Amino acid sequence: MTTAAPSTALATIQPAFTDAERFALAGFLAGYRGLTRDAYALDLRQFASWCRARSVALFAVRRADIDGFARDLEARGRARATITRRLSTIAGSCKYAVQEELLDRSPAAHVRRPRIDYESHAVALDRNEPGALLVAAGLGPPAGHALISLLALNGLRVSEATGADIEHLGLERGHRTLVITRKGGKVVTVPLAPRTARAIDLAIGERTEGPVFVARDDRRLDRHAAGRIVRKTARRAGIGKPVTPRTLRHAFITAALDAGVPLREVQEAASHADPRTTMRYDPGRGSLDRHATYIVAAYLAGAAR
Repeated sequence: MTTAAPSTALATIQPAFTDAERFALAGFLAGYRGLTRDAYALDLRQFASWCRARSVALFAVRRADIDGFARDLEARGRARATITRRLSTIAGSCKYAVQEELLDRSPAAHVRRPRIDYESHAVALDRNEPGALLVAAGLGPPAGHALISLLALNGLRVSEATGADIEHLGLERGHRTLVITRKGGKVVTVPLAPRTARAIDLAIGERTEGPVFVARDDRRLDRHAAGRIVRKTARRAGIGKPVTPRTLRHAFITAALDAGVPLREVQEAASHADPRTTMRYDPGRGSLDRHATYIVAAYLAGAAR
C-alpha cells in the first residue's frame, strides 16, 4: 500500500505525534476527499486535542478514554449525530491502524455510540415554494438558474453541484447527463431535466473546460457563494423562510416521496447509505391513507378475480 503524504488538514494538530500515529492519520484520511475528509480531519483534531490536554498518547488510549471523550462532548451540548460521527471517525482510524499493524487491537471496537434521531429538523418548503424559487431563478442569471435547478431537481449536495466540471457533461441514450463525485468519493452519472441542461448551457457559454460554476474572479464557485445565490433567489421569490442549498435538497427528496417515487430509488438519487436517512424526509410516512395494508389488499383482491 502506498503512503499518502500527511494531510494539510492535520497540520494544526502537530507536533506531539509519533511517526506511526502520523502515518495512520494520514493514511486513514487519504481514503476520503472534499467535505467528508475535512469533517473527519476536524474530528481527529478534536480528539487529539482532548488527548493532549490529558497527557494521553493517541496510540495509548483505552476504551475508557474514548468513552470519556464522548461524555465530555455530551456535557458540552454537542448533538448526538456529531458525537456519533466523531466516535465513528475514531473507530475508523483505529481500525486502519490495526490493519496496518500499527496497533494490536482497536480500543474503539466496543465503544457504544448514541442513538441518532432520524427525524429531519431542516426547514421544509411546501409544494408551491420550490416551483416559485425555480421561476425566480429562471428570471435571473443563468448560473444561478443552473445551480438552483441542480439542487432542487437533482437533489445534489452543494459540494457536488459546485464541484461539477464542464468536461463531465455528456449525452447518454438521449439524456443529457452530468458525472458528479458523491460523498465518499463515489462517481455517478445523473440525468439532467431539460430546463437544467438549458440553464447549464447558458451558464457555461463558450467555455469548453473547467468548473461549471465560476465566481467573478474566474475561480470555482465555493459553497458560501452558492448559499448566497440561493438566499438571494429565495428573497426574489417572496419566500420568507431561511432557505439554504440543503433546504432545496430536502425539498427534492420530499417531493420525490410525495410523488410516489419508491423509497429505494429516492435513496439512490439522494445518495443516502441508510434508507432511514431518506425516510426521515417523508412527512407522510405516518399517514394511514398510505399504509401498505391497502395496497396489499387491492393486489390480492385483483389476483383472486
